[in-house]
Amino acid sequence: MFTGLVFTGWLFIPEKFWTVVFATGIFCLITSSVYIFNDVIDAPKDRLHPLKRNRPIAAGTLPIPVALFAAILLVTIGLWLSLNINFFFFILSLGYIALHFTYSLVLKHIVILDVMAIASGFILRVYAGAVAINAHINVWLLLCVISFALFLAIGKRRSERTLLQAKDRENHRQVLSHYPENLLSIYTTMFAQATWVTYALFTFQQPTFITQGTLLSLMSVLPRAFVNQKLLMLTVPIVIYGVMRYLQLIYDQEKGESPEEVILTDTPLLAAVILWGILLVFIIYGIG
Repeated sequence: MFTGLVFTGWLFIPEKFWTVVFATGIFCLITSSVYIFNDVIDAPKDRLHPLKRNRPIAAGTLPIPVALFAAILLVTIGLWLSLNINFFFFILSLGYIALHFTYSLVLKHIVILDVMAIASGFILRVYAGAVAINAHINVWLLLCVISFALFLAIGKRRSERTLLQAKDRENHRQVLSHYPENLLSIYTTMFAQATWVTYALFTFQQPTFITQGTLLSLMSVLPRAFVNQKLLMLTVPIVIYGVMRYLQLIYDQEKGESPEEVILTDTPLLAAVILWGILLVFIIYGIG
């Protein structure tokens, strides 16, 4: 949601920043509603899953009528609030809901389309954050987001396939049987490579758009080879490390089913993300 804000150069403009914060809060409500709906649909199969069976709906600790009421309430509030941002943000919010409801009912059972649907959800979030403040998304950055989203989605499928035994895959999610392990490895490699390459191309071409800041004042007397759009390339090795570390977690430790949990619990990966964020802001905005 913050992608457009950061890379457009508006991170420290209060009006823009708080608009994106508000938009993110709205998407939290909407995302919660579609996840609840998905858990209701998947409850019988989730009870066969070694991890998902502990979820409140699958475990029976949260009654389905209460869960459905909460989902309807959250999505209604979310859509109503989205109108306070702008019409196009409302349309993207509606599209996100439609996509995930369709995924829960149909697309999750169709090989390849299930992964593309998951990735599309990430892309819609990026565009929603950009639309909220009328920000521009660079084409190479967009391709990076698409590749990264597909990388996470494929990693999720691979981890699910590894976690479940063959008989459990048939009972829990039959579509996993149509993803041979070697095919998932090919997909993972393909999108992992596309992620860092498209990000690198983005950093090579990102223009200078910030004109204030101590660091950038110093850069005004330096050779053109050292201006800040060149310095953005310094973040590429960190991204490469992050991709390689995530691959290691998928293949060596069989993680990846929950990308957000992996990022928040793996210390080296979390450190890489924090370092990337700090360096990115420092280079773009010239803090100091």
